[in-house]
Parts: sequence; structure tokens; C-alpha cells
Amino acid sequence: MSMEYAASRALYRQRNARGGDLRVLANRALLSRIWRFSARHHRRLGGFVAVSVVGALLAVSTPVLAGHVVDAIVDGADARSILGLSAPSTVVLLASVIAAVAVAEAGVGMLTRWLSSNIGEGLILDLRTAVFDHVQRMPVAFFTRTRTGALVSRLGNDVIGAQRAFSDTLSGVVGNVVTLALTLAVMLGISWQITVLSLLLTPLFLLPARRIGRTMAALSRESAIYNATMNTQMTERFSAPGATLVKLFGDPRRESDEFAARAGRVRDIGVRTSMLQATFMNSLTLMSALALALVYGLGGVLAIGGTLQAGAIVSLALLLTRLYAPLTALANAHVEIASALVSFERVFEVLDLTPLIQERAGAVAVPDGPVGVEFDDVRFSYPSADKVSLASLEEVAVLDDRGGDEVLHGVSFTAQPGQMVALVGSSGAGKSTIASLLARLYDVDSGAIKLAGVDVRDVTFASLKETVGVVTQDGHLFHESIRANLTLAAPGASDDVAAGAAPGDDQLWEALRRARLADVVADMPDGLDTVVGERGYRLSGGQRQRLTIARLLLGTSRVVVLDEATASLDSESEAAVQQALAEALAGRTSLVIAHRLSTIRAADLILVVEDGRIVERGTHRALLARRGRYAELYETQFGDETSAA
Repeated sequence: MSMEYAASRALYRQRNARGGDLRVLANRALLSRIWRFSARHHRRLGGFVAVSVVGALLAVSTPVLAGHVVDAIVDGADARSILGLSAPSTVVLLASVIAAVAVAEAGVGMLTRWLSSNIGEGLILDLRTAVFDHVQRMPVAFFTRTRTGALVSRLGNDVIGAQRAFSDTLSGVVGNVVTLALTLAVMLGISWQITVLSLLLTPLFLLPARRIGRTMAALSRESAIYNATMNTQMTERFSAPGATLVKLFGDPRRESDEFAARAGRVRDIGVRTSMLQATFMNSLTLMSALALALVYGLGGVLAIGGTLQAGAIVSLALLLTRLYAPLTALANAHVEIASALVSFERVFEVLDLTPLIQERAGAVAVPDGPVGVEFDDVRFSYPSADKVSLASLEEVAVLDDRGGDEVLHGVSFTAQPGQMVALVGSSGAGKSTIASLLARLYDVDSGAIKLAGVDVRDVTFASLKETVGVVTQDGHLFHESIRANLTLAAPGASDDVAAGAAPGDDQLWEALRRARLADVVADMPDGLDTVVGERGYRLSGGQRQRLTIARLLLGTSRVVVLDEATASLDSESEAAVQQALAEALAGRTSLVIAHRLSTIRAADLILVVEDGRIVERGTHRALLARRGRYAELYETQFGDETSAA
């Protein structure tokens, strides 16, 4: 490894270091945890260290062999080596050995790289799957507070930064330490005078590397900030709703100026970084030339005086790069290690968040047969930020400590198997919160929610998901095909499709037909394989909602929650979907949240929710006759929307 290459690698690593307090190096608990986390890679780590030692030995042997070649040439054709060979034979033998060492060094280098890559990529797999699986278990409150970009960064930048601790930093430190030790030992054996003088030049290499490296690291972090800001701007502006918002209200020139200003600063940083690196590399080349001049000058004098052989001078000159290269690389090793440890710390920070919703030991399945729903004196308050989030994921200095105010106050009602219970009331009254608690997106603070007489907290997650189906108000879809979005609710429905058989498609088309969407999908160019776009924006609002209803129909839920399920439909589509829902909900228990009161007049029980309390309950006719809050809401809507009649 040349001195220039080593310095370039050192600058690159420090420039890309994520920084952090160097005291993290003394964090024994963190180091112990990293070691335990990497347990399945320990055997490969041992092999990697052993191979690195072999590689260092081979790297140091070449300059020594080259020196012996020079000595054999200088001694002349009639000279004999210690092996009794003539000088020409000795030169040929040594050249062959050098060639063999080169081949072996290349092979060891490939093996080292293979081990390093396997350890590093294996660690990335372990960290990413651990974080991904853990995040999936977090409550909805976690996602309502966390910035998606910051969370994705933990799975990207921080995981890769942690991986560098093994695949990059570890390999560099182990290899460089071994190479440095062997090189010093060999050089001292050849000439302690030249070795000591060479070490006195060390500050000329280390100080520029550290100073310029720190400057470049600071510039790199500033560039990363500007790049992140640009990425955020592009992500928000290039999405369908963001682009629409800019076209309706934004100023394209202002948007362009803001983007150009940030991009311009990134350009300036890039130019300065490039010049700093060029300056350092040119200075390093000069220092390398001066060091070689020292070897040739002092070594030549010693050789003329008879205290040093000519071959020794060549060996020292070649070994010099083996001395300064690892020294330059190791000068910033502590920064690289600290950076990697900080990345591990940030990953573990997410893994240490305890999910508020957990499956209890001994959880049971919801009993077979029709399922009734019971809310028994339910009280609930949304969790505060410190229970569900991290300041670094919200990108704030301190978490908001507000929260904990009770939003549901002693809610009690029962939906008998097969009944439809409707929730109506003002916006923010607590209707969607009740629906979220039934699906166990949150846990109640007190009281209980029961399915077929079993507390939802005692039910397995899989059974709860099978039992309770939800159609949300926004009708969210993934940027995938219609098929993929449908089978999300019933993966088994696509098993036959994967095998090339038709029944899977029949199930999907039947669900689409019942949701009054089959004709629309059939007219699409790719049918079930049509990609719906980000959040389903290639479809109309009504089509998105009907697709989510088809997804519900594909499942086998015995309890159905409809949260404003027809809010995005026009009158004609609403009537069609209501027919489909009436067919689908037959025999199922349903909890319906509706703004359009005309859609829930046939409900078995209507609950009027205000300020987290049920203030009225009864049938449509009974509530109208009471002339209370429900009648007020109905008359207001009837007056504004004649269709409500």
C-alpha cells in the first residue's frame, strides 16, 4: 500500500466520519454490547485477524527480498550465496520468490476482502433486520411523532456507519498495526540510525493529515446537512400532493432560488474539499521525496563506509512507505472508531425503545364463531413523547413533555354479534380513538375492550388482525400493484397466482366486483398488475377508497371498523359501495364512524360521542325523537345537504 493511497484513504474515512464525543471509546458497556451483537461473526473475525497478520508479513518480506537481489547483483557473477548458488541463480531464485510472494499477497488480499465483506454485510443484515422488525412493533404514536427521514437514516447511514467498524476500520487498524510493528522491527534490524531519523519525520505526515482531515470532516458534515435539506425539499415537492400544493399556492421561482442556493453551497464545499485534498497529497508527495532523499543520502554514506550494504538501502527505501503509510492511517483511527461506535449507539438507541403494545405471554386466539364487542368503562390518554419517541428521531433538542390528558372518559357500550354500531359526533370528539383502541393500535389506561368476552390485551396479534378489519378514512395504498395492495389483507389469496393457477385471481376479481371496482381495473392497461402510484395517487379518491374496501372484503374479518369509509365517494359510488358493504357486513359485527348521517340510519345502535363521552345512544328514530345532540347534527346536515334526507 503506497503512502499516498494510505493518506487518501485516511482523509476519505475522516471526511465521512459522523463525528461524536471521543469519550465513547471508553464506553465499556457499549463495546460489550457490540461484541455480543456480533457473536455469530466471531469465528470469521478471528480468521480475518489471522489472515491480516499473514498479509502484513508478506507485505514486509518483498522489500527485504528486493534488497537481497540488489546485493547479489552488486556482489558480481562469481559470488556465492549462503545457499551455495551463484549470483545469477540467486537473483533468479529471489525474483521467483518475490513473484510467488506477490501472488500469495494478492490471494491473501482477496481472502481478507472476502472475510471483511462477509462480516460487514452480515452485520448490516443483522442490524437492518433487527431495527426493521423492532420498528414494526412500535405503536402508531411512535410514527405520528417520528420524522420518516430520520428513521430511514438509522436503517441507512447509521447501519452502514456501524458496519464500517468491522469491514473497514477494523481491517485498517489490525492490518496497519501489524504492518507497522513488523516494518519497524525489520528497519531497526537493518539500520537503527536511519529508522530513528525516519521516525523524527513522522510529525510532518501526521499533523497535516489530522488538521486537514478535521477541516474536511467539518465541510463534509455541512455538505451532508445541505444535501439532506435538498433531499427533503425534493421528496416533498416531487410527491403528488406536494407538487399539487406548489402549483396551487407556491412560487416556482422562489422554490428554484432556495434549491439553487443550497446546491451552490454544496458546490463551493466540493471545490474547497478538492483543493484541500490536492494540497495535502502534493505536500505528502514532497515529504515522501524528502524521506527517500534521507534514506539514499545517509544510507549511501553508510554503504560507502562499509557499514551498510547497497541492498539494505533499497530495502529501507521500500520499507519507508510501509512505515509512513500505516502511521498516516492510524493517526485518525480513533476518530473513525468513535464514529463507528456513535453509529452503533444510534442504532441501539432505537432498539432500546420499548414497544408500548406487546403480546402477553400465554395470549390466546379469539374464540371461533360470531364475535361481539364490549367497551367496559374505557379511559384513555395518548402517551407523551418520552414514552414512544426519541428527540433525535423527531429532530428536536428536547422531547415535548406535554401529553397524558385523558381523551376518553368511561366509555361503555356493547355491540352484539352481527350488530352495526355507529359512532357520530363532532370532529375531535374521540370516535377514531375508539376505533383505534378496538384494533389495539393503543392500549386503554383503564377499563377493558373485549372480543367475544376476551380482553384484546390477552389476544394474540395474529388472531386480533384476523378478527378485526379496518377501512380508514384516507384509504392509504402502497406504491405497488393493485394485486399487492389487495393481498396485503390476505396473502394466501395470491398463493395460487404465484404458482400460475387462476383461483387466486378469481378471489381478487370477486372482491373488486363486490366493491364495484372490477370494471375500472379491467379497463386499466395492466389490470391487477397496474401500479397505483405513491399513496395510490394514480387513482381517484373514490377508486382508492373502493380498493381499500375490496381489500377488506378479501379478508375474513368477523369484526369490521369503517372509519368514514365512504367519505371520499360521490353519491353514485357511495350508493354502490353501500350495497357492497351491506352484503359484506351481513353476519359480521361492525363499528361505523360516519359523518354522513344518512349512511347509518339503519344501524342497530347509534352512539353520539362528544368530548370523549357517550352523551346519547339509541336508534335513529329514537334519537331524533329525543331532540338532543343527534337531532341537532341531523337537522344541520339535512339543511345543508338535501341529499341527507
